[in-house]
Amino acid sequence: MKKDIHPVLRPVCFIDVSSGKRFFSLSTLKSKQQETIDGVEYNVVYCDVTSDSHPAYTGEKRFVDTAGRVEKFNKKFSRHR
Repeated sequence: MKKDIHPVLRPVCFIDVSSGKRFFSLSTLKSKQQETIDGVEYNVVYCDVTSDSHPAYTGEKRFVDTAGRVEKFNKKFSRHR
């Protein structure tokens, strides 16, 4: 294998914004914010949706405003008829 072509793996802490749960992993992502946990320095990455908050994993059902979406779609594409 060629040397110096592979990205560097770093310890990363992914934080779910809605639940606050932390997921620790290795990743090639870099971030400006870093945090030291148990003597290990992690790059911190904030995520909007993770397995802790996604409805497919949690079983929650959320109300979606489908009427607004349909009206927006019809308004956008009605002039093409």
